[in-house]
Amino acid sequence: MVYGYLFPVIFLVAFRVLYRSEPVPMMRHMGQLLTVTILGSTCLGMPTTMVSERERGVWRRYRLAPVAMTALISSAIGVRFFISVTAGLLQLLLAMAIGMSLPKHPLDLCVVFTFVSFAFLGLGLVLASMADNVPSVQALGQCIFLPMLIVGGVAVPLDSLPKWAQRVADFFPGRYAVESLQACFTGTGMSSSGFDFLALTLIGISGFFAGAKMFRWDAQQRFAGRGKSWLVAVVAAWGLIGILAEAGIESHKAPPQSSRAALPAAITSAHPVASGTPAPTVAVPKSIAPSGGTKPEKSRHQSTIWQDVTVDEINQNTDFGLLPSDDDVVAPIARKDVAPPPEIADQLGALKAALPEWAPGKVADPVQRVRNLLLVAAVPDVSRAEILEGYVPRIVFDQLQQDFPKEELVRLLFWVAVHPSSGDASAAGQMDQLGLENFVGNTDTLRERVSVYGLKLVGRLIGKIPVR
Repeated sequence: MVYGYLFPVIFLVAFRVLYRSEPVPMMRHMGQLLTVTILGSTCLGMPTTMVSERERGVWRRYRLAPVAMTALISSAIGVRFFISVTAGLLQLLLAMAIGMSLPKHPLDLCVVFTFVSFAFLGLGLVLASMADNVPSVQALGQCIFLPMLIVGGVAVPLDSLPKWAQRVADFFPGRYAVESLQACFTGTGMSSSGFDFLALTLIGISGFFAGAKMFRWDAQQRFAGRGKSWLVAVVAAWGLIGILAEAGIESHKAPPQSSRAALPAAITSAHPVASGTPAPTVAVPKSIAPSGGTKPEKSRHQSTIWQDVTVDEINQNTDFGLLPSDDDVVAPIARKDVAPPPEIADQLGALKAALPEWAPGKVADPVQRVRNLLLVAAVPDVSRAEILEGYVPRIVFDQLQQDFPKEELVRLLFWVAVHPSSGDASAAGQMDQLGLENFVGNTDTLRERVSVYGLKLVGRLIGKIPVR
């Protein structure tokens, strides 16, 4: 009851307090909350119950019954899966009671929830087989539960973690659970979770295999005396998944942080940066890196001031086909013929009314003014405000076109795009004046998204990207 039902409710209340200013309560965090629900039930609740029963001699008596071992273990796992499902439904109902809308892909959510439960039930069986008594199983459970919460992408969003923690998270199943579950609420559903399914399946299979081999019926049997070698299968599965993710096999990995923002893949690194010197070769974030294609040819002309930028220079330095699509999870832009959901219509209306008078959008320097307005489009994207992120750029683009003549705007946008590390990004901390959440944290990814949105508008203005 504690691990299965009370933990999920406590976390939901805590997240509601932390994110009470969001226009759609809990929608951005249900992947995290459901992962906590499954973790608590399978890695704390189930092992504790099984070890407690083994200590009392219950499993020894089960072993004497004329019932197959697989049926006995499967029944215990089946009960825990039922508890996970009902606890997840309880969380959903409570979230909807305080204003959350239905997930975008409810059927996909059922499938993904089953995959996540499979992975963590296998892990729970391993913990139950390793522990000799209840205190030790609770300690082992916390050794898995707490690191996944803190550095595994469960309680703390991955893009808020330092680079080393993002790499550590690649080896934890929690991040794949959160990403696949969250995609069913605000993303594209199962279609974007191929690697997540692979990771969860391998972790689940290795867990069930090792747990079954190490399973003990009698409290007198000690873990130290048998079966430890089967843990190699579990460790190998976790290691393999992490290595594949680090090698770039995973398609939705959080972009790495760096000391300077990376130029988007669409811009050749031969273009000068703010200092006027050639830009060094930089690692393109995997979130926008192309899977193939050729590098654009080096520019024959490189402006030293924004007023000298020409359309020829833009075309020579930019491959607009390498930009993420407007329907991508990176830098999305909603179609003009798609009306925003009713629950954010008022917030978007307030943003549109406030933007012309927003102080950072009226600074004297035109380059900084454009950068500040593009930050308004980038902050919801980087902050994972999935419902808002596609509609805010439309308002920003309209405001930019009202503030600047077309030819001047093209030059300014391209200049900002190829100088991601210059200028001031402090306007990201003034989003509350527009009814958005202020951005707090490393601005490298934010600056990269400013470049992407800038290029997307340039492409529209010069006819390289169709206006939808």
